[in-house]
Amino acid sequence: MRRVIGIALGLSVVIGVLVTAFVWPSSEIAPRDVLIAVAGPPEAAAAVSDQLEQAVPDGFSVDAVASEQEARDAIADRDVYGAVVLSPSGPPTVLTASSASPVVAQLLQGVATSMAASSGEEAAGPVVEDVAPPPSDDPRGTGFSSGALPLVIGGIAIGAAMSFVVSGVGRRLVGASVAALGGGAVAVAVMQSWLGVLDGNWWANAGAYALTLAAASVTLIGLHALLGHVGAALGAATFLLLGNPLSGITSAPELLPSGWGAFGQLLPPGAGGSLLRSTAFFDGAAAGQPVLVLSGWIVLGLVLAAVGARRAPVAPAEPTSGDVEQVSFGRA
Repeated sequence: MRRVIGIALGLSVVIGVLVTAFVWPSSEIAPRDVLIAVAGPPEAAAAVSDQLEQAVPDGFSVDAVASEQEARDAIADRDVYGAVVLSPSGPPTVLTASSASPVVAQLLQGVATSMAASSGEEAAGPVVEDVAPPPSDDPRGTGFSSGALPLVIGGIAIGAAMSFVVSGVGRRLVGASVAALGGGAVAVAVMQSWLGVLDGNWWANAGAYALTLAAASVTLIGLHALLGHVGAALGAATFLLLGNPLSGITSAPELLPSGWGAFGQLLPPGAGGSLLRSTAFFDGAAAGQPVLVLSGWIVLGLVLAAVGARRAPVAPAEPTSGDVEQVSFGRA
């Protein structure tokens, strides 16, 4: 009975950890240095920056640009989430990019409403233009956000299956590579070809998905080769309990608690989500850092697998039939 109670209490703690990991980041969502551009004269841009700071302290980080075209280019390059374009007469125009983050786009629409009211043009309504909308089949971006969990679960499943079912580190790595490529292709076939959740180059999207699956699965294989089941469990828990909630896929890294959003981008789910956004909606803009992060995880997994394979005890060779005959003859 004591063992049963211990197991029950342990499971209660696990549930508490799960709830904390998934609920806490979402409950703390708020703008924190969200990058936006302000196009207009320097004095007017400074006034807008001060207005935003008073409305949402430390909520936005403003980059002043000279023209509306520069603001649009900054959004297309994923340097900013949106922009405020000042007009000599009338309310400013607010440019959003829902495909970069629907939540941030909604925040900027609220900014547009506030600025239109302060300019006395609230009757006409705010001027808002979505310069990078999501696909028509996924107008709110919920389909894309739903693809976050398969990124995590898929990588963990591949790594676990190869580690526990397939013998030999080399064969496990080969199997993980094939599964990641196939999984990426199947996932994009569903999300883009069938459901229309993704835009952009089909092969680039499949490559982004496959690279994310490979990063998680190869790392798990490496941890299992080095530390056994404990290593695999540690890796899976890190990617699921930290990587998924801190990925920022359903919101944006800048909306998560300070520091945690940036940390999430260093884990495969966050880097993979950012990479898929870049390839699907922004022609690969800002894809360099996520590719570097995911490649780093793959290299780490390969190194761990190589070290683990060298440390693994070599099983004694079974005697051949000739050896048996010689032993029998010697005894005779």
